[in-house]
Amino acid sequence: MRELLETYRSELQRELSDILHYWMENTIDERHGGFVGRITSDNKKHPDAPKGSVLNSRILWSFSAAYNLTRTVKYLQMAQRAFAYLQKYFIDKEHGGVYWTVSAKGEPLDTKKQIYALSFAIYGLSEYYKASEDEDAKNAAIKLFCTIIKHSYDQMHGGYFEAFSRDWKTLDDLRLSAKDANEPKSLNTHLHVLEGFTNLYHIWPDQDLKQKLVELVQLFLRRIVCTKTDHLVLFFEDNWTPKSKTISYGHDIEASWLLQEAAETLGDKSMLLQVKDCSVAIANATKRGLDGDGGVWYEYDAAANHLIKEKHSWPQAEAMIGFFNAWQNTHEKKWLHYSLKSWDFVQRYMKDENGGEWHWGVYEDYSPMDKEDKVGIWKCPYHNSRACIDIIQRINSLSD
Repeated sequence: MRELLETYRSELQRELSDILHYWMENTIDERHGGFVGRITSDNKKHPDAPKGSVLNSRILWSFSAAYNLTRTVKYLQMAQRAFAYLQKYFIDKEHGGVYWTVSAKGEPLDTKKQIYALSFAIYGLSEYYKASEDEDAKNAAIKLFCTIIKHSYDQMHGGYFEAFSRDWKTLDDLRLSAKDANEPKSLNTHLHVLEGFTNLYHIWPDQDLKQKLVELVQLFLRRIVCTKTDHLVLFFEDNWTPKSKTISYGHDIEASWLLQEAAETLGDKSMLLQVKDCSVAIANATKRGLDGDGGVWYEYDAAANHLIKEKHSWPQAEAMIGFFNAWQNTHEKKWLHYSLKSWDFVQRYMKDENGGEWHWGVYEDYSPMDKEDKVGIWKCPYHNSRACIDIIQRINSLSD
């Protein structure tokens, strides 16, 4: 077992280095600052493409976390670049929050306030503070937390509304992307609010933040995780009436370990026991989306009984962590086997051996989804670098 884990760790250390090398070599925008907004699957740069706040925040988190793990100075320098750009161009100095996109030159473009984006900024800023001890980063994260509570928190039903205009007025279209349902609350946003608040609590153990984090964990246990299926409901009305029957296997397994991380951060033993049981139940539900090759299918539309036979890269990265976490919870070797199978699938089908980084995903016949970006609004170094960093840390802790 020790040899198996040491091999897994060493492979992920190499993979982390490869992923970050790609981003350092290909994405720096020397002309306008920050990072290029889009690179296609054939590594063609689009220097005039809009720049997304989520992409910038995820770059900030990835390089900060990599520095915190390895103490490699060049990773900190990349994080500093991401922080400077976020501060100068994405944070709305007049109305608060962060813009969804800016132009290649840094001019505000899509100025809506998507709570998902504010949460990722908190996530990245908190990690950067751990790396740099820069008080400006900590203060910016705290200010974004206060902005979310002021404008998005639902005083009546709990949870957070999806999106607002630049000056915090209501919007008709709340969606993160065209494929999402236009509903006032979503799993996706709440999952990343949970993630951002958890990371902020590590550097700022404020009582109001703690209360909101406890509420979020309880919302997942009572509302978002379906007690009948152990899958997560994707969309809701404001009173938490479910509005979706689609199953997202990637979000299931991602939530299984992020929810547990939040409970561990809070230090409530009773809550943690409940969350661990829920985490293993979600991992069991995710197994329904596993193919025999170790890959995780994208989505299942329960209403239409239709499986979307694509395997996107990010659910594979989350499966690596989620199944490893299930192994640590249960000590059942099958879960470690599933984590290793996910990693094996990534190595065979997700890695772009010629162009670098990971493909967006593959179709049922394993052909790459080459119409999707290598770098873009959604394609970032976050899921794959985090899988490497998280599992390395878990194996390190087992060795201590």
